[in-house]
Amino acid sequence: MSFMLLIMEPHGQRAERGLAGGQEAYARMLQFGEGLKARGLLVATESLASTEQAVRLQVRDGQTRLVDGPFAETKEMVGGFFLLNCATQAEALALARECPAAEWATVEVREVAPCYHGSMARP
Repeated sequence: MSFMLLIMEPHGQRAERGLAGGQEAYARMLQFGEGLKARGLLVATESLASTEQAVRLQVRDGQTRLVDGPFAETKEMVGGFFLLNCATQAEALALARECPAAEWATVEVREVAPCYHGSMARP
């Protein structure tokens, strides 16, 4: 089974941490990723730039609309991800607990599934 660990960072945290703190956090995340790779669990990982450099795109009624960031309606941004092969959700949660980002951000654990998965109405 594939699971994604989404690193949900509070907006502004990177600026508060500063360059040296950011480099230290990034080094810890790289080390975590290398450990996952050595265990044969890592499929892919990336760190994402801040939402200040993001652009969102929507197509409504055939019209394309671009929306620049930052996006005030959110309290957090996706700062990066780890895509893992795990046997169970419990294993993915255990790995999320080991992730250094859990100390300064929220690590959201999501199973990779088709967009219609779980869309059936529940009684």
